[in-house]
Amino acid sequence: MTVDVPEWAGETATALPYPLIFATVSGAHLYGFASVDSDLDLRAAHLLPAAEVVGLRTGPETVQHEGLRDGVELDVVSHDLLKFARMLNSRNGYVLEQLLSPLVVVTTGVHAELTAIAGDLITRHHAHHYLGFAATQEKLYQRTGELKPALYTLRVLLTGIHLMKTGQLETNLGVLGSDLAYVPDLIALKRQAEHGPLPEETTPRLATDIARLRAALEEARDSSSLPEQPNSAAVSALHDLVVRTRLDARS
Repeated sequence: MTVDVPEWAGETATALPYPLIFATVSGAHLYGFASVDSDLDLRAAHLLPAAEVVGLRTGPETVQHEGLRDGVELDVVSHDLLKFARMLNSRNGYVLEQLLSPLVVVTTGVHAELTAIAGDLITRHHAHHYLGFAATQEKLYQRTGELKPALYTLRVLLTGIHLMKTGQLETNLGVLGSDLAYVPDLIALKRQAEHGPLPEETTPRLATDIARLRAALEEARDSSSLPEQPNSAAVSALHDLVVRTRLDARS
């Protein structure tokens, strides 16, 4: 995947008030249809000091920064390592995609350990995340007629199907939608502008494909070889990583 990520993206992430475990690019850049005026979505995990975890006055589990740099709108969100680990262990597709994003702007050894553990935390129940997210985006598309939520709907369903069938995460719609002849044209339209209508001639085909893909995701979930529960050894490794990382930060 070739994506133009500003050189200052890592600098922006490290300006957050706590040490970072990692920071990656998410959103439309990760999904393969960023427009010339798309926001830059940075997603991260940070480490609160022990004193802000075990005492009466606790630090923020989530920190967020929005701004503008070189004409690019920024949306930076970071979760404390413990919160991130809890979400990673709870069939949360958002954090799985953030952790495994190939668009890395800040990394550490702990990031590498989290990435190594992640595959053994994936279950067939991750399908619920993708079905729910797709339903939300489809409603938004039907209400607004906009191209962006239509692309999100396709991307989410296709990512879920691929995950259920292979156990591997793929988020690029250009790769996932290679069997849908109209997808390259829709991506090209989206790259021209962040907001715009879905072409009328695509509407009936999209409706048919969304229904078909939803059914395919449900079938892939039901027949998936993925486990019902995360691997217990991986959960233990995740717990140990959180504890060790927090304690090591004190030395």
